[in-house]
Amino acid sequence: MVQGKILIVEDDKHISKLVKYNLEKAGFNCTVAITGEEALEVLDKEPIELIILDIMLPKMDGFQTCKQIKQDKRFSYIPIIMLTAKGEEVDRVVGFELGADDYVVKPFSPRELVLRVKAILKRGKPKEVTKDILLHGKLKVDISRHKVFIDKKEIELTQMEFKLLTTLMQRKGKVQTRNRLLDDVWDIAASVTTRTIDTHIKRLRQKLGKMGKLVETVRGIGYRFSEED
Repeated sequence: MVQGKILIVEDDKHISKLVKYNLEKAGFNCTVAITGEEALEVLDKEPIELIILDIMLPKMDGFQTCKQIKQDKRFSYIPIIMLTAKGEEVDRVVGFELGADDYVVKPFSPRELVLRVKAILKRGKPKEVTKDILLHGKLKVDISRHKVFIDKKEIELTQMEFKLLTTLMQRKGKVQTRNRLLDDVWDIAASVTTRTIDTHIKRLRQKLGKMGKLVETVRGIGYRFSEED
């Protein structure tokens, strides 16, 4: 499986570089944000697998950032490790009450942090709920019958177009990178490239007609099925 990035939210450059270096050395892909606001912007644009979140951030602190993330159904499943100089029990309690999955106190062992990240990711995130019928406005997908309808008129899709559409609809509102779509739809077939995805998306949009606009392009990243009608 192609993993999404680990988001490091830390305003201390020395610490963020230390964390990033050790995680990337362990084989992870990382991105860094220095404020809570910037972290929320990253989540809107990139698929994130786990968040390492400092509490002592400028403006919006880690607690407020954690609360906003956990209250947003698009991101609430993403595990969060709180990283802070504060070690008091009350801070740990608040963090856990807000939905944090773990708590690491500075100064910390980079090796221990990497092990904690691996342990949390090994648990896996909740499986996406699969429904037999997917509905969005006039668009209806009957998974069990392998049929697609727009305003009760059946639309003929190829097997891959059908799988691509259902995958995007089941993850409505979440950006899917081309690599992840290759992983989940094509199973990383050797003969398939990211350009293949772009071609299938183009054909899918054409077949969906006016509803094709629901399949949105996220420039430089991938695609997303719109939450709006």
